[in-house]
Amino acid sequence: MEKVVLAYSGGLDTSVIAKWLIEKGYEVIAYVADVGQQEDFEEIKDKALAVGCSKVFVEDLKEEFVTDYIFTALKGSAMYEGRYLLGTSIARPIIAKRQVEIAKKEGANAVAHGATGKGNDQVRFELSCYALMPTVKVIAPWKDPEFLAQFKGRTDLLNYAEKHGIPVEATKKAPYSMDANLMHISYEAGILEDPKMSPPQDMFKMTKSPQDAPDKGTNLAIHFKDGLPTKVVNQDSGKTVEKPLELFMYLNEVAGENGVGRIDIVENRYVGIKSRGVYETPGGTVLWKAHQDLETIAMDKEVFRLKESLMPRFAELIYNGYWFSPEMDFLVAAFNKSQEAVNGVVYLQLYKGNVTVIGRESESSLYDPELSSMDIEGGYNQKDAEGFIKINAIRLKAHNVILKKVGITQ
Repeated sequence: MEKVVLAYSGGLDTSVIAKWLIEKGYEVIAYVADVGQQEDFEEIKDKALAVGCSKVFVEDLKEEFVTDYIFTALKGSAMYEGRYLLGTSIARPIIAKRQVEIAKKEGANAVAHGATGKGNDQVRFELSCYALMPTVKVIAPWKDPEFLAQFKGRTDLLNYAEKHGIPVEATKKAPYSMDANLMHISYEAGILEDPKMSPPQDMFKMTKSPQDAPDKGTNLAIHFKDGLPTKVVNQDSGKTVEKPLELFMYLNEVAGENGVGRIDIVENRYVGIKSRGVYETPGGTVLWKAHQDLETIAMDKEVFRLKESLMPRFAELIYNGYWFSPEMDFLVAAFNKSQEAVNGVVYLQLYKGNVTVIGRESESSLYDPELSSMDIEGGYNQKDAEGFIKINAIRLKAHNVILKKVGITQ
């Protein structure tokens, strides 16, 4: 029997896919990635075995997810289309990486997933698998003509599950789809496909509504070394957190309590379809804000500008599924170099959905109050500015001459 490692969630789709693959003669090895979603993993494991999977791997990837993926994206300030912090996109490569590792360990030459043929996840999973295991066979049932002919909708899936004794917790279709991990929760489809439809307030899981958040702000100090967060201190309670996973989980908690991290956007999928998504990213929102603020004081002006110009491409690569690519390696190396002196502390206040930077300090600060005041001996000479301005004005004067020659007035 040919072995296939199936990315398994325990839901209706992947349970049906597991049984369908078994019926087609595959030995199915179920793989469940724990990236911080709140699930009963023992129950999922039992369900996979009941469906007929030969083995079930439940992999705790949370620590690696934070240190090697979230923090890597943080150093590059990754933000897709100016707003989205890429919580789903960042999680997919680590899930695919471990899936390929299991396939190699188990002697399987095939992997399978339950992503649809319309979304981004199919691209992210498959590009990652091909990059890490070029000879892999990818089975994507939602793009398979035989599977599509058999399952035209949710009713067919439910009927198949009933026929084969696959336990289904609820038969009522959810009003929207939800994907959760340590960094965020995304909501899309269903009632949210109408871009003017306001999301129901009881939908949100990680954050309080800003209106219901405490009336008093929460003050934090976030310490960084080489661009990475090393410690969070709650200056109101004195609580200190240092280990990466615990640090990120604490930021999720305290930011969520203060209503921080909700966005509602229409984004451009890689496959060319526009999609409305609602996201909760509490801890990530705080970290991104603090990190970028520290860069303004501890990073050279031209390096900062170059890094900012590269960020949209970096975010696009993550969003489109090119985490394991030569261009990604190049950008990550550049960002790592840029972070070598991004050290210090950023002081913030969280209040009713807002993250406000109220101070920063850095031992590698490039901000010199004496130089800024122009009082330092041997520093800034105001007379030098005369020549500086005249040199930069040459281009503008020449442009004005040309405009007059062709009869254009400014």
